[in-house]
Amino acid sequence: MIFIFQSDMAFFYNIGIRAYTLAIRLASPFNEKAALWLKGRKNIREKIGAVKKGNHRLIWFHAASLGEFEQGRPVMEALKKEQPDTKILLTFFSPSGYEIRKNYTGADYIFYLPADTPRNARHFIRSVQPDAAVFVKYEYWYNYLHELHKQGIPTYLISAIFRKEQPFFKTWGGLHRKMLHFFTRLFIQDEMSARLLSSIGVEAFEQTGDTRFDRVKQIADSAKDIDKVARFLNGAPAVVCGSTWPPDEDLLLDYINRDDTPFKWIIAPHEIGENHIKGILDKCNVPVIRYSQEDGRLSEAKVLIIDCIGLLSSVYRYGKIAYIGGGFGAGIHNTLEAAVYGIPVIFGPRYRKFNEAVTLIQQEGAFSIESKAELKELLDTLLRNQAITDTAGQQALAYVNSQLGATAIIMKYLV
Repeated sequence: MIFIFQSDMAFFYNIGIRAYTLAIRLASPFNEKAALWLKGRKNIREKIGAVKKGNHRLIWFHAASLGEFEQGRPVMEALKKEQPDTKILLTFFSPSGYEIRKNYTGADYIFYLPADTPRNARHFIRSVQPDAAVFVKYEYWYNYLHELHKQGIPTYLISAIFRKEQPFFKTWGGLHRKMLHFFTRLFIQDEMSARLLSSIGVEAFEQTGDTRFDRVKQIADSAKDIDKVARFLNGAPAVVCGSTWPPDEDLLLDYINRDDTPFKWIIAPHEIGENHIKGILDKCNVPVIRYSQEDGRLSEAKVLIIDCIGLLSSVYRYGKIAYIGGGFGAGIHNTLEAAVYGIPVIFGPRYRKFNEAVTLIQQEGAFSIESKAELKELLDTLLRNQAITDTAGQQALAYVNSQLGATAIIMKYLV
């Protein structure tokens, strides 16, 4: 009966995959992301056929999108450093990952993952013949995992995190639980995940933490000097506001427009469309300059708007305090990129799904605010009391340093 039930669930799963693909096709004329999803998978079999491992090992990495890529990146780069001849195939599910990292030089082959049908999975695995497969954090594709398992190919999930709300832990989640058993080993982030896996009889796991800590340390160690930022500051301390959205900016600009401290402000919005940038400029009542502007009066400005991408992770090094956007919307952005520089981090109320944010608050390296009044009270304290700011920053850095090393543990299974 269990076999029949699981077979039935696989049947409905495959119908769901086909329905999803059809929905993407129907949406593509009206939705840019759907159009990119389809366009990227055009002639995908030719791209798969171009993968040639020769006499070398080939490791397949799969990431849903950009965030998962960043978690897989330190492992890919460590593998290339340790075994330069090993070939790396990198696949993405989402355009938001592929379109940004399709030219990443750390992988030998990069393309979209075909839809998870039994036929596509068989063709992909038998054509590519990976020596191992590494899925990052969230990706569970039944047919690909089943085919890897049937072929006896070692398969790993890295930086995984589990919550009791997920299907694995529901009475109806048999197919999802089966997928977990297809993995050779699960590298998980925290103790809660360990307890949840043990509760359903999954024991092939190891608590390693999150590879994002290793990644942000890499970024910090290689952070570039940004001459314009240095000249803007001209020796003044700074608050760096990263990946901000309009609700964040409304709170921040209310404070900035009244700030009489020596601090300067750097705002790097999440969206850098011209209308958004102009909206920030219009609300700013103190001297402000865009990063892309001619810089004749750069040092005279109180606020610098970063209106281009690719700088933020290096800009944080110039901060004494960081504000991370997104906490008044779907959720906060990357807090670790700032914390690794030993500075306190501030964000809005929607942070509880992010373990690192919860822990940073518990260890007094971060602060959450819900209103203009709370932000004012906090910033008044931090901007005027260097000892408090420095202590919070030290706590943030200590937390990051305590979580390093996941990549090294994972590498033992890949080399």
